[in-house]
Amino acid sequence: MHIMIVIHSLRGGGAERVAVDLSAYWQRLGYRVSLVTQMSDDTDAYPVPEGVQRYVMGTAHASGGGWRGALANWQRVRKLRKLIKKHKPDCVLGMMTTASVLAVMAAKGLDCRVIVTEHTHPPLQKLSESWLKLRRWAYPRAHAVVALTHGTGQWIQDHIPGSRVVVIPNAVNWPLKNQEPVVAVPAKNQRLRLVAVGRLHPVKGFDLLIQAFAQLAPYFPDWDLVILGEGEERTSLQQQINEADLTDRIQLIGRVGNMADWYQQSDMYVLSSRAEGLSNTLLEAMAAGLPVVAADCDTGPREIIRDNIDGILVNPPEDAEALAAHLSDLMARPLKRAVLARRAIDVKDRFSVALVMAQWERLLPHAPDSNLTGIASKQSDQVGTDQ
Repeated sequence: MHIMIVIHSLRGGGAERVAVDLSAYWQRLGYRVSLVTQMSDDTDAYPVPEGVQRYVMGTAHASGGGWRGALANWQRVRKLRKLIKKHKPDCVLGMMTTASVLAVMAAKGLDCRVIVTEHTHPPLQKLSESWLKLRRWAYPRAHAVVALTHGTGQWIQDHIPGSRVVVIPNAVNWPLKNQEPVVAVPAKNQRLRLVAVGRLHPVKGFDLLIQAFAQLAPYFPDWDLVILGEGEERTSLQQQINEADLTDRIQLIGRVGNMADWYQQSDMYVLSSRAEGLSNTLLEAMAAGLPVVAADCDTGPREIIRDNIDGILVNPPEDAEALAAHLSDLMARPLKRAVLARRAIDVKDRFSVALVMAQWERLLPHAPDSNLTGIASKQSDQVGTDQ
């Protein structure tokens, strides 16, 4: 069986890493796997697994709106359709909204199954009206629409009628393999470390986190905050740190490839996001045995964390004072941190590769179509049953 995965690029990001992980898994099973990107391989943050064929369309240039955008998308669809016709995949998998829409358009009328995926919560996406219309046209024509969370799955069912929604979370990636860049973890020197991970982007709420930590810093002088990741907000976040006079307590480390080292040499993890799909870093931190605090945004954390059992959910989200209150409670209580950490590692079973990939197998062409019926409703029996 040939599975073709279509994604914009393999730059750093959760969906990009999932695309690589899926291709590696299916390759090991003996399937033929190919990866199609618009961007060239010199932008890759994740290596393509050995044996997986890579095709670069070279269509990632900015196209704008109006007729120029329509022409650029027509060219993308045309190039992808040529690849599908030439290599005859049994299944085309679109990763994220635009790649999913392009996959449905390119495969129209061809003999292959198309599966599309949403990796963020749709109402929080910034899409033009033309892409929204294309999504409403495309998703009901796909064999299945895979959502990471029940909240996103319900939104798709409510707003894109006719979509056959299946909820499949990301598998927890543990043990983590080192990638470049490997960044040495500084010695803590008997201090305690709070770690946050993600793109330096407004959606990740690092501005709220810095506000919260600034409130706590005088009361917890032995704690420091490190933020791992890179992005457009670096300058403004650094300015916020400078203005709070916390340059010796808060560090923006940049992109890190040896994540396991950083988790293992930290004392607590925090997720301050305004919105999430299903946070890979939250799963990783819990698998590493860290106590975790996460904003209870619309979707994501609440489908991973069992509140006050293996982690803490912050309500209301997008509230720096609420975040500070929940952080301070754990920072002051080492025994509670230890209890949460012991239960956190349950994610390695609840979101195991074996469990998640068994759900993907039901969607592939060799599985009977009848298996699609009811998959979404079965997720509650398979994933997070004790939530």
